[in-house]
Amino acid sequence: MAQRDYYEILGVSKNASQDEIKKAYRKMALKYHPDRNPDDKDAEAKFKEAAEAYEVLSNQEKRQKYDRFGHEGMKSGFGGGGFGGGMSMDDIFEHFGDIFGGGFGSAFGGGFGGGQSRRRRRVNRGSDLRIKVKLTLEEIAKGVEKRIKVNKYVSCKTCSGTGAKDGSSFSTCHTCNGSGQVTRVSNTFLGQMQTTSTCPTCGGEGQTIHNKCNVCHGNGIVKDNEVISIDIPAGVAQGMQLSVSGKGNAAARGGVPGDLIVLIEEESHPQLQRDGNNLLYDLYISIPEAALGTKADIPTIESTARIKIDPGTQGGKVLRLKGKGLPEVNGYARGDLMVNVNIWTPKTLSDEEKKMLEKLAESDNFKPNPTSRDKSFFNRMKEYFRN
Repeated sequence: MAQRDYYEILGVSKNASQDEIKKAYRKMALKYHPDRNPDDKDAEAKFKEAAEAYEVLSNQEKRQKYDRFGHEGMKSGFGGGGFGGGMSMDDIFEHFGDIFGGGFGSAFGGGFGGGQSRRRRRVNRGSDLRIKVKLTLEEIAKGVEKRIKVNKYVSCKTCSGTGAKDGSSFSTCHTCNGSGQVTRVSNTFLGQMQTTSTCPTCGGEGQTIHNKCNVCHGNGIVKDNEVISIDIPAGVAQGMQLSVSGKGNAAARGGVPGDLIVLIEEESHPQLQRDGNNLLYDLYISIPEAALGTKADIPTIESTARIKIDPGTQGGKVLRLKGKGLPEVNGYARGDLMVNVNIWTPKTLSDEEKKMLEKLAESDNFKPNPTSRDKSFFNRMKEYFRN
């Protein structure tokens, strides 16, 4: 398989300056750094590939040989097989550790094979953000993509998140000698006691910046608005939290960003009420409709459904529309739409209506007879909650 062009790997032109090459390599190395991409073999390969390209292009003699002969000219000497062939992660950090500024150091405790065990420097991590997102029942039923503008800390564009002014470099912290930690020995009545703490000079990063960026003042992050796309699955509920990895606040000087925590809020529906994955609807029919039977249009999430009301339907009867409720989150089951039938009794009557109802009230068929009812109210409720 043919090797990729080193300039293409770093995304720079063949006329790029050493500062441009260094800046491009640091950007690639931070993007595919093992701390940001744990157990990702593809990212590890790209990390090594970028290091190989930088090892050649940052050396003027090797760069001239590469420009003239291409990869063939690199087969003899250190640049030949590249880091991907014989160099470990520790070797990369040993040669180019000063490139990484603060977020990641040359400290890898042998985790990538063959390297000398070193004390691991602190990795900056951005804080998590929390936002609330309101959803309608229609959005909950189908799932939705929301684009939300969030005010947060983002990587400084001026210095690409390094915190350093253009052309500035990093040096090993003189206080901790690059370890990111300081050890103090104090005398106590029990004897000498040794304590280790984060270096106060470099904040645990092991390196200091010569000239800080004028925009972010060396932090590598600034406040700005970012539009974030959030894919919300169908079936979410009030109070549920979703986590969007890496979309929280950016970390200082190229560290790992925090997460975005999304809190779900439901907007009330004008006609339907949610009960788990089921939906509830109160249907009101008149006394003649209950006695004679009728048809009614029931609102659903998608549109409407027409149902039949049998003659003699009693108030409080619950009709079930299978599969007309809400889906389970990341599941295949779906709730039902429960229609609670209510008999509407008019509050005022005309003289003619009163006479008609008084005449009907004389009929035995219109007199309440609890023993003839299909089920008592309590039995209907038991059946509802059982189902």
